Amino acid sequence: MIGTTLLEISDHIESLASETGEYSLVCARYGDRPVPAAGLRFESRPVARAAARATEQYRDALRRYDPRLPYYDVIVRQEFAGDGRAADSGGDARDRDDPHDVRRFSAAEASGWTLSDPVVGGTVGRGNPSDGTAAERAGDRRRDRVEFCHEAAAAVFEALSADGHDAAQSAVMDAYFELAERVGDPDDLCLCLLEATASALHRRLAPAEQASVLSAAAAELPSVSAEDPVSGTFDRLAEAGVVEGYARESDSAAGHATVLVSDYALTSRDGRFPTLPLVLELYRRTEPEHRHDAVRIASDDDGWRIGLTVGSGEPIGLVSAAVRS
Repeated sequence: MIGTTLLEISDHIESLASETGEYSLVCARYGDRPVPAAGLRFESRPVARAAARATEQYRDALRRYDPRLPYYDVIVRQEFAGDGRAADSGGDARDRDDPHDVRRFSAAEASGWTLSDPVVGGTVGRGNPSDGTAAERAGDRRRDRVEFCHEAAAAVFEALSADGHDAAQSAVMDAYFELAERVGDPDDLCLCLLEATASALHRRLAPAEQASVLSAAAAELPSVSAEDPVSGTFDRLAEAGVVEGYARESDSAAGHATVLVSDYALTSRDGRFPTLPLVLELYRRTEPEHRHDAVRIASDDDGWRIGLTVGSGEPIGLVSAAVRS
């Protein structure tokens, strides 16, 4: 990738953040908190504006990998640090007491921004997602899945570039652009991007190279602490709609776990199951010496049975695994 890397941009945004800040970034259109600024607060409006610019730069970089990445209208929201209520320098007391009140910067204030969409006046509010309709919750989940897929694919692309795997990187893009001509739904296309990435890495990289790329990709993503990396991984996959549900079937002291998942969003092709996103999530939650290095897949009447093993020797099935009956 040319220029500033996604990791550098993310680190810059985190360096601007403050635990006591009253300002955060949201999407005016949906109310989502845009990656990689989700969950971060900032001390002042100027600092929040700088974070918004960097967030747009980050998303522009992601869009190099997928031109269909959704455009977010990034705005700044002020909240009272103590109770989470939003505040605005204008409007009446009723507006300031609205916990979802959002203030958009004027065109003059936003000069110098590199926003994808124009800044317009007014406020936008959105309640707790749990209070929304089923359709709204489904829409939230679809957007989360798109963000999940693009974040994972971008991290892998950064790792491929850093390790000099140009042929694999080109193969992914060639396959992806071919799919883009046939797949009209952006939600489906983001899944195709991960499927194409898994397939290209399986064909072009040796197992040890696959492990190295996924380790480097995991380092590109924010680390996630978890007492139970396996459950944490599948909780995240379920949250993002990559799996519908899962159940832990067995664990052993030897570092093996078996998980039954239902409705895996990625498609098994040519007898191989794309494991890349789940392994990447596992690697985010584990230290190198404790990482699972073998993934085995079996089809099941209720879904897919996934076996995960630590310390098996040569890596097996880290980007895609042969399906056993």
